[in-house]
Amino acid sequence: MEHSTPPIYTPADSSPTSLSSSALALPSSESLIYRRLAEHYLSAIHAGTLAPGARMPSVRELMRLHQVSLSTALQSLRHLETGGWLEARPRSGYFVRQPRRASLRPMDEPNFSRPLDSAQFVGIHEQVSEFISRRQQKPPAIDLSGMTCAPELYAADALKTAAMRALRDNPLLLTSVMPTNGNPQFRQVVARRALDNGVRISADEVVVTHGCIEALNLALRAVANAGDTIAVESPTYFGLLQTLESLGMRALEIPTSPQAGISIEALQLAFQTHANIKAVVVVPTLQNPLGCIMSDVHKQRLVEVCEQHHVALIEDDAYSELTDTEVPPAAAKAWDRSGNVIHCVSLNKVLAPGMRLGWISSGKWHERVKMLKFAHMRASEEWTQITAANYMASPAYDRHLRRLRATLKQQREQMSEAIAAYFPQQTRLNLPRGGIGLWIELPDGLCSKALFKAALEEGIGLSPGIIFSNSHRFDHYVRLSCGKPFTRELDQAIRRLGMLVTNLKKST
Repeated sequence: MEHSTPPIYTPADSSPTSLSSSALALPSSESLIYRRLAEHYLSAIHAGTLAPGARMPSVRELMRLHQVSLSTALQSLRHLETGGWLEARPRSGYFVRQPRRASLRPMDEPNFSRPLDSAQFVGIHEQVSEFISRRQQKPPAIDLSGMTCAPELYAADALKTAAMRALRDNPLLLTSVMPTNGNPQFRQVVARRALDNGVRISADEVVVTHGCIEALNLALRAVANAGDTIAVESPTYFGLLQTLESLGMRALEIPTSPQAGISIEALQLAFQTHANIKAVVVVPTLQNPLGCIMSDVHKQRLVEVCEQHHVALIEDDAYSELTDTEVPPAAAKAWDRSGNVIHCVSLNKVLAPGMRLGWISSGKWHERVKMLKFAHMRASEEWTQITAANYMASPAYDRHLRRLRATLKQQREQMSEAIAAYFPQQTRLNLPRGGIGLWIELPDGLCSKALFKAALEEGIGLSPGIIFSNSHRFDHYVRLSCGKPFTRELDQAIRRLGMLVTNLKKST
């Protein structure tokens, strides 16, 4: 991108103060020049000459256009990046960011002193069914209710190549009997990658599943029977509540912090006051829908408490590869020394939703889970497993994850900034450190079901908070997906949602 600006040799006045960042180790004259250069481009951003998403001149172009040194050009770009005006994209250069808007207040912690609700047979199915039915009857033009990314964010071409390679290497693959516990190559690959989460297992300890929901189903059936009580986070993923209901099990909701995760103190009280708790189901990393991440100390203590009370800990690990950090947080399974933690993993969010791949490491219940899997649906389809193994064993997979994490981080920030701009000021939001979703608290206890219906009439899909609990404590929350690129149409959809919230607020 060319800019008709004169070369910058020396500053005409003192360094500007509108950007605050300390210089790198540059000579004093260059230190002032990089600030003038940064101010020049900041003015272009403010004027709209460089719009959000526009590509900045490269380092070499800056050096040529403005006759500055390499260090000055680099520091100017980094200065703008630190100020939140640019973002660096791997192998692509610097791009203008969406302008930062006012942030929203974080959510309050739950009231841990209130008595726990009684364990109950789950009754969420009817509400979830209504939610799904309404969405199917009138498919929204912009659907923000799911927790997967846009198809173009996945490595479709690379997966196609890996799939064709699998058939070339084994022409009889589709007509052969599948291994009961899953393809050995795939099980070896996922066992190796589990080391990044601190999980030390062999390929023989892996059972391949049809996504994470089947893994959770197998885990629950392995440790509990109909009528038993299962402790869950509150709020929790509605698919888990549906699974418990289908198995005839009771759910006991444990207060969960939007910052720290499930309350261990409340869980210990539940063990003392509620009989027949057979398992605790948690999402330690990027909990759905809260988006919180448990600390290592918290995870270790949770493992210890469950083991002390002889209660199985079922870990749902669907999102840890989507944290903003290069290395994912350790899984709770990393602190398991007795086989009391059942580790359930999904690749739907990070690899490809259409492949429906997951796996389970069941600890002391391994043999029972193997038999349940065989009785439930025999083996999982092998072609997708070999395809995934070919791709995941290559450096291309880690490059894909880095791109996906960076893209999702940008989309979450853009979405949250739009919500802050368009929703009433009383709206609350905790911006998670990774993942696909945002959990939003509506002002003045507004009904999420009413917003869901009004939004659907406008062609916008969202997930009402009422389906994430058996109680009505979360009826004034909604979950929005950030898996789609933040286009002008999406910005307008968020603006429209903000207007609907404002109108509902006025009518109450």
